[in-house]
Amino acid sequence: MELKSKVLWRRRLFLAVIAALVVWGLFVGFRPQPVEADLGTASRAPLRVSVEQEGRTRVVDRYVVTAPVAGYARRIQLDVGDAVERGATLAELEPQRAEVLDVRRRAEAEARIAAAESNVSAAEQRANAATSNASLAQKELERTRALRRAGHVSAAAEDRASSDAERSAAELRSAQFAIATARHELEAARTALQYAASGSGAEPVAVRSPVAGRVLRIPHKSEGTVASGQPLIEIGDPRALEVEVDVLSADAVRIHPGTRVVFERWGGEGALEGAVRVIEPAGFTKVSALGVEEQRVWVIVSFTSPAAQWQRLGDGYRVEASFILWEANDVLQIPASALFRDGNDWAVFAVAQGKAVKRRVEIGQRNGLSAQLISGINAGERVIVHPDDRVHEGVRVVSR
Repeated sequence: MELKSKVLWRRRLFLAVIAALVVWGLFVGFRPQPVEADLGTASRAPLRVSVEQEGRTRVVDRYVVTAPVAGYARRIQLDVGDAVERGATLAELEPQRAEVLDVRRRAEAEARIAAAESNVSAAEQRANAATSNASLAQKELERTRALRRAGHVSAAAEDRASSDAERSAAELRSAQFAIATARHELEAARTALQYAASGSGAEPVAVRSPVAGRVLRIPHKSEGTVASGQPLIEIGDPRALEVEVDVLSADAVRIHPGTRVVFERWGGEGALEGAVRVIEPAGFTKVSALGVEEQRVWVIVSFTSPAAQWQRLGDGYRVEASFILWEANDVLQIPASALFRDGNDWAVFAVAQGKAVKRRVEIGQRNGLSAQLISGINAGERVIVHPDDRVHEGVRVVSR
């Protein structure tokens, strides 16, 4: 009897275990499965908001030397990259059969000489004004730096004074080059009159360099007939480079003179620094690679890094420019793909105790990857990245 009771007890225990396993299997099989999702973490890290576009370098002051008169040009002996001094002979033009000038044409040539002389005087006066502005800007920069060291002004005031000093120096340099160009035009006008009046003389006309620099391009190297005003050679100083970048007009309104620019992936080691010098006031239409018409604006950037770092760049080199609109070193942020609209507010799904919890958040600055958190999420909390329609309040979540 006792043995039979033990067998019956074991049978009941076995059936109970089987029933418990069946119930557990049904519970596991029919209960809601957790949603797999990509998770991100709210953390403190540097954040930068920028506009990135491709640009190209160009020589600041480029001079296209043209033929002052029509004639037969001898072969140019210079090559691209050769250094030339101011006043050096760039090309020689052998005279053609000179026409006899009547009274009207001679008067026109003399009037052009007078106009060129007036342009030289005007350029000299503008250079004097630019010299005064540059001197004043430099003194203002020195005073601002002194006040900055004493703690009376902000760093932004010092940056503005530095930008004004650099701009004044650039205007002075351009004014000095304008004097040289005006004198070259005066010489060209005098040469035109002298050549036309010289009859059929065989003396060649020397085309001289208006400034010192290097040869950038030679449109007409071989000998041959050239027309008056035809480009013969281009000259500039490749040590004085700037960068031209075409940006969308919607981005251009967020950029201002003095904006910091970082050049990355330019071919050399490290990144180069620059500052916006000019935002051109007129835009232009450009068709993108996708066939969409875009309104774009040229932004001119000056290098602020030491010249030794970017001297390997030349005219027309490609660079990638990042215009820094805002940046900070210690910013609480989350992946921007975790945000979604909840009415007129922003919200995210945070993960608490393995479940999704919707929270409204206040955000600040954003770039393409991250967003600054003002409130709503604490550092270290995890959020769901790219939430889909399976994610809702209270659903269990596991990391993908």
